[in-house]
Amino acid sequence: MIHDSVDEAKKAKGGKSDAAQQQQEMIRGTLSRIKNKLFVMSGKGGVGKSSISANLAVGLADKGFKVGLMDVDLHGPSIAQIMGLSELLDINEERKLIPAQKGENLKVITMQCLMREADQAVIWRGPAKAGMIQQFVSQVEWGDLDFLIIDAPPGTGDEPLTVVQTIPESKAVVVTTPQEVALADVRKSISFCQTVKLDVVGLVENMGPFTCPGCDTKIALFKSGGGETTATKMGIPFLGTLPYDPEVVEASDAGTPIFTKNKSNEFSIALDAVIAKIVKQL
Repeated sequence: MIHDSVDEAKKAKGGKSDAAQQQQEMIRGTLSRIKNKLFVMSGKGGVGKSSISANLAVGLADKGFKVGLMDVDLHGPSIAQIMGLSELLDINEERKLIPAQKGENLKVITMQCLMREADQAVIWRGPAKAGMIQQFVSQVEWGDLDFLIIDAPPGTGDEPLTVVQTIPESKAVVVTTPQEVALADVRKSISFCQTVKLDVVGLVENMGPFTCPGCDTKIALFKSGGGETTATKMGIPFLGTLPYDPEVVEASDAGTPIFTKNKSNEFSIALDAVIAKIVKQL
């Protein structure tokens, strides 16, 4: 079962024990029922990766796909806030965790929904984090899914590496913002994908130019075009630019992803085009 305490999680070890082999079999069984696994990653924090993960999951579910959203940012999970989740999760008769259900087609799992105190810190090292991520796959009742969206913390450390090792058939969606300080880090993420032989579906540029509501001119707060240029240089597909939109921030803070709240705004329309490109590729 999912670790009941931090102390138990700290004791999690890798190896070829019967328990480890059984878990690997459970992981293979779970993954065999999931058609597409999309790993949403970024080189640095603050680029809106979690909001894109959430809205990507909501958008796919809105199109009739069966979708799972797995938040593996164990130290700073934000999917619970964005998706409006506050209740602890239950287990079924097989002692598997039942993910939160959001609408008919979307299931969500996040560390936040396993913690009694919302502000409790998760103070874990690598082995404990790897064990928890593996259990998010093996001991969660995902059922049959068309897509599993995996939201990881920024960078190329323990969590992204564990995802690649646990779900080797996953494919990456890389998120950046247009300015060079973000692009420098995202190039490292793309290099990570190339090193571990993780296929990249494409690059999404977030917080791009938006239309001024007062004068209808385009405003580029964080420059523009850097995402497409980087994708071309790194030899990966460019999925599109999502405009900067304060409504996305307000919707996330309110626990209602913008794609659920307003499908006709500029961000949602651009995201829908990104989703179409992803579905077409897969």
